[in-house]
Amino acid sequence: MSAVTIAGSGLAELTCARLLAERGHRIRLGPPAGSDPGAGSRPLLLTGPTLDLLRSLWGDGLVDDAPRLTHRQVRWGRHARPARFAQPARVVDGVALARRMRARLGPLPAPAGPTRWTVTARPDPGTPPTGDGPRQAGRRRLLTGTTSLRPGQDPRTALLDTTALAWLQLTPLGTEECLVQAMVPGPAAEPAALLHRVLADSALGGAVGRAPRTATAIPAAPRLHPAPAIAPTDRHPYGRLIVGAGAIRYDPLSGTGTAQALRTAILAAAVIDADATGTPAEALCAHVTRRLRAAYAEHLRTCAGLYGAAFTAPAWQDELDAARRA
Repeated sequence: MSAVTIAGSGLAELTCARLLAERGHRIRLGPPAGSDPGAGSRPLLLTGPTLDLLRSLWGDGLVDDAPRLTHRQVRWGRHARPARFAQPARVVDGVALARRMRARLGPLPAPAGPTRWTVTARPDPGTPPTGDGPRQAGRRRLLTGTTSLRPGQDPRTALLDTTALAWLQLTPLGTEECLVQAMVPGPAAEPAALLHRVLADSALGGAVGRAPRTATAIPAAPRLHPAPAIAPTDRHPYGRLIVGAGAIRYDPLSGTGTAQALRTAILAAAVIDADATGTPAEALCAHVTRRLRAAYAEHLRTCAGLYGAAFTAPAWQDELDAARRA
């Protein structure tokens, strides 16, 4: 069995640790989730397939007390009609979920000496050099803030709408509050003001009491690390496997980012397992890189189709061109 360092405590890293521990590998864990004093909440909307995957990996009970949504309403394109459909989901705090995963792991047998592999979600962990940095398809930002739902608004339905500039989603948080997110095609100097403008232009403005008073702008264009898997060598006797958003970041519109992060953890654990049984590490790492590049290309094709159907503004054409080039 292998000795492995898990250099982080995100959902993908902890999932990889669980899979490896179940198979007898010795694990050195990083600091607990949320140990950073600046760590706050990170709302995630997990739909049925993601919840099924999470349950298959961790068992029952991790998110059973999370607020439940039952439907989604979508209007994609300014002249489209809203469509409402059933979509069971849970709204979870990603930071709190990671803490629960860490607690469920319990104590693990740690390696006595150097480890052969490092698993991390950081795209620049300072381990063996990789050359180029992560490849990103575009400059778009996700504006995010919270506000209150208007009285009488359905607290079990997530709402998605588009304006000329952005797509906008309202996600009820299980109380009187909701998460407001808007994707815009570039940097935002004043996120709260821009989010207010987008909300005012949207049909969803009437679903909230007011626009969020504060907002943040998060880089959200799809991104792929050029070297997500590096095999151990004589010069660098430990290998590196990047998981989660450090390896591949999906556009949040897809709704599959958390599931993809968990799948990278499964892939990393499979590499370490196969390496321990004698499969050449170089071939395993090349396979991981090919898998992620294929997934990234397919995701960019999906994004180009969706955004091309909804947006005609010049700034969005730049985003579409970036996706096609990548």
